[in-house]
Amino acid sequence: MRVFDAHCDLLMKLFEDKQADFVQEIGDLCVTYPRLAAGSVAVQIFAIYIPEKVHPDMRFEAALAQANLFHEQVIRKAGLRHIQTYEDIAALQPGEIGAILALEGCDAIGNDLLKLQTLIRLGVRSVGLTWNFANLVADGVLEPRGAGLSLFGREVVQLLADAQIWCDVSHLSEKGFWDVLERTDYVVATHSNAMTIMPHVRNLTDDQFCALVKANGVVGVNFVPYFLTNNVEASIDDVLRHIDHFCSLGGQKHIGIGADFDGISVTPRGLTGPQDYVALQQALLKYYKPSDVDDFLFGNFARVFRPV
Repeated sequence: MRVFDAHCDLLMKLFEDKQADFVQEIGDLCVTYPRLAAGSVAVQIFAIYIPEKVHPDMRFEAALAQANLFHEQVIRKAGLRHIQTYEDIAALQPGEIGAILALEGCDAIGNDLLKLQTLIRLGVRSVGLTWNFANLVADGVLEPRGAGLSLFGREVVQLLADAQIWCDVSHLSEKGFWDVLERTDYVVATHSNAMTIMPHVRNLTDDQFCALVKANGVVGVNFVPYFLTNNVEASIDDVLRHIDHFCSLGGQKHIGIGADFDGISVTPRGLTGPQDYVALQQALLKYYKPSDVDDFLFGNFARVFRPV
């Protein structure tokens, strides 16, 4: 079965380590071309994430640098198909891998819509409004005041809605989440889990998940161990628990995968990189119909990816 992984931080790794190589597997990388192929990944979303240590005045330049790494290493050198529309996904040939460019956190754009429009023209098709803290768009989940969208943030969401580009609510404050749901029909949570199973601020409440189901959104289950379980070590079984809970809420058509590889220093046992998606598929098939597993791994995210 094919896989659609809605989140990885490879571009940040390439940005920080100039010697790292996506094709040659040089550097401390989880996501590489050979590993994507080994795991039957058909679509991978590559996020632009700007480390906090980058000076605010240089964050847009850092975003441009990561977009350039996407086009040079992932598209040109590795030969992945640049996915910008649903039709691009439908046109993928057997064994071909598609790549989508995303933005994780709007810190890089400051209060300038032109910068966001520029990144969209470079191929960004999914935009996470915040990381964990506040920016000029909204508050993240770790911002104590817990505010929602700013006036500028409303402009950002409107721009994304008009362009039919995903607004990614992973990392966003709960107030911001509900503000977004009022303003766009193109909402996903690319890498978030179930708060009922693991009470962590980064996870989604049942009400949030059900609202995303109603909005025809999809939630990518995240492999960050401390978003999965309180146990010392996470495993594939913990991933299945979150999937099972979302299914219990009627979410079979709204569950995907957003592993967060290269954004985490520790991975669940048996899920060390995209090459291990075969093991995840085998575990899922013990409990779910093949058609449901295909939806979880690929079909649900592919279905709702329809930006122009």
